[in-house]
Amino acid sequence: MGAAGSKLEKALGDQFPEGERYFGLENFGNTCYCNSVLQALYFCVPFREQLLEYYANNKNQGDPEENLLTCLADLFTQISSQKKKTGVIAPKRFVQRVKKENELFRSYMHQDAHEFLNFLLNELVDILEKESNATKVSSETSPSKKIANGPCHPQANGIRKEPLVTWVHKSFQGILTNETKCLRCETVTARDETFFDLSLDIEQNSSITSCLKNFSSTETLNAEDKFFCDKCCSLQEAQKRMKIKKPPSILVIHLKRFKYIEQLGRYKKLSYRVVFPLELKLSSTVNNSDLEYSLFAVVVHVGSGPNHGHYVSLVKSHNHWLFFDDESVEMIDESTVQTFFGSAQEYSSNTDHGYILFYESVGGKS
Repeated sequence: MGAAGSKLEKALGDQFPEGERYFGLENFGNTCYCNSVLQALYFCVPFREQLLEYYANNKNQGDPEENLLTCLADLFTQISSQKKKTGVIAPKRFVQRVKKENELFRSYMHQDAHEFLNFLLNELVDILEKESNATKVSSETSPSKKIANGPCHPQANGIRKEPLVTWVHKSFQGILTNETKCLRCETVTARDETFFDLSLDIEQNSSITSCLKNFSSTETLNAEDKFFCDKCCSLQEAQKRMKIKKPPSILVIHLKRFKYIEQLGRYKKLSYRVVFPLELKLSSTVNNSDLEYSLFAVVVHVGSGPNHGHYVSLVKSHNHWLFFDDESVEMIDESTVQTFFGSAQEYSSNTDHGYILFYESVGGKS
């Protein structure tokens, strides 16, 4: 990697971004699913900065108990504080911790990068929530807060506790609204749900914009699928649609490339060509918004089937595109990103397809 690293430094020359580090990650047998997601998250700058800040704050409090969050913060700090600009780091402690926390990732089988990303973000949120609750409890029971009848609990009297919004939520969480309209009385029932990523069904020779339109298109519920309307107190025909109510600042889109085929009795990889733009407008799927997003990372699945293959990632950093393949890092031209859209024909020698897309919001009003 020494040669590859110096090649990258040569290629960037004076343009090498101040303070930035481009490090490959060692693969421990089958950990490319983990490495590709870690690179995408490392170059998600608001997330990285929060993690480094978390590490710095924790360091001042002595030795914190090791968990997935401390291991990730430790790894990101290790990368960002390297003296060299390029090289390779072994994320050994982090990978060991992942395997300890989740038996799904213990085997040497091919793992799913999207499942890993979901597991990781949810785990980080759990840890942050537990820490916040522990801090609250200790401050509520501290001598200064004590009152005659013991500790003060502001949550009494049935006041609903607001869910904690962590910095992971601030980066990745959006809100969807599920609207169902009864076709008899025209009452609209809306239900909100939060998301960290959008999983989109894909079609051959389509685009992210058309996939998003399908995602929020109106569906009629009839026959066996009728909707129970509370106002009519009976099952009625209805129209249902999903809209993005609050878009996240980092929009993660997962393309459903692995589909269960009944006739085959197994999953098949869809190598469909799905165009993902470098700049994305969400106007059609979001309530009154012209929010714009810019692509900064792509996790790519390489291989023809769902149970084997490899993951790599493309990352945009300071207007340069980089290609991360475990230990190796190289610079690529922006136009190369298009080669990962997928295959226009079913049988193609190209098996490198965009799988998880990371967009950051760049203005527009939401």
